Amino acid sequence: MLRNVELEVRHLRALCAIADAGSVRKAARQLGMTQPSLTTQLRRIEKALGGQLFFREPTGSRPTPLGHAVLCRARPIVAEMRALIDEIASASVREQGARLHIGSTNSRAVAGWLRRLRVRLPETDTTIRTDVSANALLHMVATGQLDVAFVHEVEGAPLRVPEGLVEHELIAREPQFIALSESHPAAARAVVHVRDLADDQWMVDPTVDGEWAGLRRIWTAAGITPRVVHGDYLTAVDLVTAGEVVTPCQPTARSRPGMAVRPLHGDPLAVRLFMACRADGTPAAPADALFADLTSSYMEIAWSSEAYRDWLVRHDGPLPVPVPASAT
Repeated sequence: MLRNVELEVRHLRALCAIADAGSVRKAARQLGMTQPSLTTQLRRIEKALGGQLFFREPTGSRPTPLGHAVLCRARPIVAEMRALIDEIASASVREQGARLHIGSTNSRAVAGWLRRLRVRLPETDTTIRTDVSANALLHMVATGQLDVAFVHEVEGAPLRVPEGLVEHELIAREPQFIALSESHPAAARAVVHVRDLADDQWMVDPTVDGEWAGLRRIWTAAGITPRVVHGDYLTAVDLVTAGEVVTPCQPTARSRPGMAVRPLHGDPLAVRLFMACRADGTPAAPADALFADLTSSYMEIAWSSEAYRDWLVRHDGPLPVPVPASAT
């Protein structure tokens, strides 16, 4: 009997995830499943209920009228189950000691953040989860799977921030740079124009929320239509150094032998960086303390990155120079 209840709740949670994510692919990532597995599960649920729950469209999945009716009943059940799990987890934390679950999209600031948190909270079991999807991480915070998340929001492509989350903005507009081979003609310049990369092949990770939309916007503004290859930014270094591709990168990206990191003229591509947590705070420490450690780590990385440091000096900010630890 209990197993049947758990199965039904899992099905309801899957439906809510598809509706919130807007696609089966993104929902599968949030749920830790493969897309084919979730698609099969959705078909079984639809067969059991006797009707289609989502319209399958090129841009994603949209609830049908029947889907809306089912979701209206499903959401309160899922929320109550989540509340029950949270109560049990809270009791476990009180018995076993404090825990802190943090999440982040890719950032060099995370290592320093973790180091500072472990100094601040030596008795706390601090864990990290990384994901290319900022929306997935925010969903995990909202549902109690994470306590806090550090994410980026591509300019022009707003994230779906769930209700009940509080945002702590680290930087309103972080410019995104370009990584290219040191042998590329544009690498000889301090600043690269997007149009100078019109004939290059761009590597893009389409699983990063908002990335594809942001790049298409700057290509259109520059009047170019470059060749595109899909891939993982973390594994792009070899292709960049070989001169096969150029790829957008964070201004804090570490330059490698054979690779140059340069700002783009006019900073057409940018992201907003912020930390999100639930309105009721985090169990191990005040959110302001966690954010202070994150800010300190980010400033340390930003000012130690040559290309970003030069950009910050030219633009008179927007980050203050970090105070050395020995001076505090």
